[in-house]
Amino acid sequence: MSRRSLLLVAGPSGSGKSRLARLGGVVALPLDEFYFDHDHPHLPRSPFGITDWDDVRSWDLGLAVATLRALVEDGVAEVPRYDISRSERVGSWTLDCADATVILAEGVFAPETLPAARQAGVPTRAIWLDRPRATNFSRRLARDLKEKRKPPTVLLRRGAALFRDEPRMRKAALEAGFEAMSMRHALRLVRRLAGSNASPG
Repeated sequence: MSRRSLLLVAGPSGSGKSRLARLGGVVALPLDEFYFDHDHPHLPRSPFGITDWDDVRSWDLGLAVATLRALVEDGVAEVPRYDISRSERVGSWTLDCADATVILAEGVFAPETLPAARQAGVPTRAIWLDRPRATNFSRRLARDLKEKRKPPTVLLRRGAALFRDEPRMRKAALEAGFEAMSMRHALRLVRRLAGSNASPG
C-alpha cells in the first residue's frame, strides 16, 4: 500500500486554496488543469449564453481521478496544462511527488472528486476552506482581472453568481464528507500531514 495519501481542498474560487498549498510547502495539483477545451461537445451553458465553467460537466472528472490515483500509487503522473484565458489545454507537464507523504489537490470541483477518488481506492481526507464570502468575492475579482482570465463583464456576473451560490456549495460539500476549516487550522493540518516543521506564514 502506498505511503502517500490525498488531501482534497474545496472552497469557492478566491478562498485561498492555492495559497494554502503554497504556504504548506506540499506537492499540489490544481484541479483547474482538467477543464475541457472550449470546443468540447455538449459543454453546459450559463443563463448568459456562455459556457458554464462552474458546472462539473465542463470538467474531466475521469482524467482527474486517474491522475490522482497515479500520483498516490506511483508518485508521478502527466498533467494537462490548461490556459483559462484561452479555455483550452496548451500541453502537459510531469508532476513527480515520489518523496511526498501527502498530495494536495485543490479546486472548485473537489466535492465531486471525493466519492470518485474513494471509489478508486485512493486514501483521501477532505476539507472545505471556510472564509468570509465578501472576502472571497473581492479576492477572486482582483485576481481574475489581474490575470485577464475572462472579459470584465463576465467576471462580474460570474462573481455575483458565485457569491449567491456559496452557502449552497458549502452545505453540499459538508454533506459530502468535507470538514469545514479556517485557513490557520488548514495550514496546521497540511504541515502536520507533510511532516513539515516550517513556521506559520
